[in-house]
Amino acid sequence: MTTLDPHSRAARRGMSDLAIRNLFIIPTIVFLIVFNIFPLLYSLGYSFTDFRASTNASWNFVGLENYRTLLNDPFIWNNFAITAKYVIVSVTGQVIVGFGVAMLLNREIPFKGLITTLLLLPMMLSMAVVGLFWKLLYDPSFGIINYALGLGRFEWLSNPDVALYAVALTDIWMWSPFVMLLSLAGLSAVPKHLYEAAAIDRAGPLYTFFRITLPLVAPILMIAIIFRTMEAFKTFDLAYILTSQPTTEVISIRLYKMAFQEWQTGLSCALAYIMLIMVIAITNIYVKYLNKVKER
Repeated sequence: MTTLDPHSRAARRGMSDLAIRNLFIIPTIVFLIVFNIFPLLYSLGYSFTDFRASTNASWNFVGLENYRTLLNDPFIWNNFAITAKYVIVSVTGQVIVGFGVAMLLNREIPFKGLITTLLLLPMMLSMAVVGLFWKLLYDPSFGIINYALGLGRFEWLSNPDVALYAVALTDIWMWSPFVMLLSLAGLSAVPKHLYEAAAIDRAGPLYTFFRITLPLVAPILMIAIIFRTMEAFKTFDLAYILTSQPTTEVISIRLYKMAFQEWQTGLSCALAYIMLIMVIAITNIYVKYLNKVKER
């Protein structure tokens, strides 16, 4: 009877393991190509045409004309300005509230686990549910916010001056728990002996915060800011559900109207890629700053 060389058996076993791994990996790669990469390339092709999905008319290749049209349109730049304002207010509020609550929870308190779980509930809700819920809270007739603040029949969502801030406040309420969760993880990882050494040296709370707590938590806080900035830049649901004010028409709503109400498919695809480039650029700036923070 012929006996196989041990090296030959190991090689066959290695080939078998490789075949099993490929059996799991290849379907995933095919799925990503079909449902992610292919639509991206397909829409990229449309961005160079005057294609309209509402008609059966033939489309023409227009090159960079769609991009030139959008970049020279003052209304589009106004939408970007509204979006930038919304992102700054929303993300700043989430970082302040989320990190502040994490600082309060980073100590031994009764029912800490239960409190943390309850605070995480808003981010687990659907955007549509949150939008409709806060629309009722902002209602000038029976909304609890006006009653609690004693504002009478103040119009939150109909007032063009405060509507964007009302939407941002809703986003802060929903996503501050996300920042809180990451910040709490970072705070719990700070070595306790650093605080003990600071206490021995009689360092004040501000010195301890700015020289120990903030520098050590900054990398994970930057990760939270990166994720929330990307999501806030793409915000559509809350602004669309809560109000239809021109001052709250973020760039995602402008894209939606252009694509599905005006049926300017080629132009809307170009706008989507301009948004993508901006998000990538902003993310790269954050990542470079994050790397600098880690090197300190």
